[in-house]
Amino acid sequence: MSRLDAQGHEWRSGLRFPWPQPPANGEVLEVAPGLLWLRMPLPFGLDHINLYLLRHGQGWVAVDTGLNNVQTREVWEGVFAQALGGLPLVAVVCTHFHSDHVGVLGWLAERFRCPVYMTASEFQAMHQLGGRRATCDWAFSEHYQKAGFTCEQTEALFPLLNSAHFSPEIPTGFTRLREGVTLNIGGRAWQVLIGRGHSPEHACLYCADDGLLISGDQVLPRITSSVCVEVTEPEANPLGDWLDSIERLRAVPDSVLVLPAHERPFCNLHTRLDQLRDHHLAHVQTLLAACDVPRSAVELMAVMFPKAKGRFDEMMAIGETLAHANYLMAEGRLRRDEAEGVFRYARTADGATARPVSGPL
Repeated sequence: MSRLDAQGHEWRSGLRFPWPQPPANGEVLEVAPGLLWLRMPLPFGLDHINLYLLRHGQGWVAVDTGLNNVQTREVWEGVFAQALGGLPLVAVVCTHFHSDHVGVLGWLAERFRCPVYMTASEFQAMHQLGGRRATCDWAFSEHYQKAGFTCEQTEALFPLLNSAHFSPEIPTGFTRLREGVTLNIGGRAWQVLIGRGHSPEHACLYCADDGLLISGDQVLPRITSSVCVEVTEPEANPLGDWLDSIERLRAVPDSVLVLPAHERPFCNLHTRLDQLRDHHLAHVQTLLAACDVPRSAVELMAVMFPKAKGRFDEMMAIGETLAHANYLMAEGRLRRDEAEGVFRYARTADGATARPVSGPL
């Protein structure tokens, strides 16, 4: 349920949304002086990404780029001619390497001969994302078959990663962002805050003076960002990284206006951090309860994500399931055994004792 306050702001699930509607696809809306919110369409169920444009001297700085397709370029052409008043991009900042955030990064950098700013881990991951392969290798096959997929199911997943949607245009070089570095853009000081779990080294931009946080995918107001174990690092603990990042973001005041990569800008950051933490801890408890007998990741996926449909949903769901399983193994609450080429997970003696969902594990 939602309600409107005296200022016409919508309140939903403890969050305040200053704008009741987003701009139309390809349109912009000014959310602070010299800061534009651009809605870029996506051809998925999640049908948009929010990009941000920051006025800087005689040009603009873009935060993220949209997907690598014809529609994205057409929208950008309209933005160049109208919203930006014919002024050039003088830099592009990318929060992280996912294809909807870096799809036309090389195209923009080449067109305006402007620098690219992102963290080193995200730049490296972007290069890995852009390296398309003709066939799936043994590591790809082994990863998903150990999770419990058949050979046929595993082979059906591979074309998803090889899709042109997931092949960004990559620039030659970049300027590295690090935790705590300050970017001076248009008279505002933006501090770089690093989050992990959704991606290796996700950059958020925080302007303390004006109470603004460009959060990328690290904090979203309604949906939760994917936190997945990928074939590139099957023993990773991204959920542990994610939960640590949530706690670090509490240093940002609750009063900031959060500018996310999807859905609408919102206030009450700490409430949302609580919700994100509790969502994943509830999933932890669900998975742990299902491991009363040894189960494969595919069997656990069916418990955690019963509504998953289609290959793409399955690929994301198995990544999330493995993230929660790896987290519990790192905590010593699950064990993993291999039989007939498939991993199966079961509770340890420590895992048999329930712990509170809403507090730290």
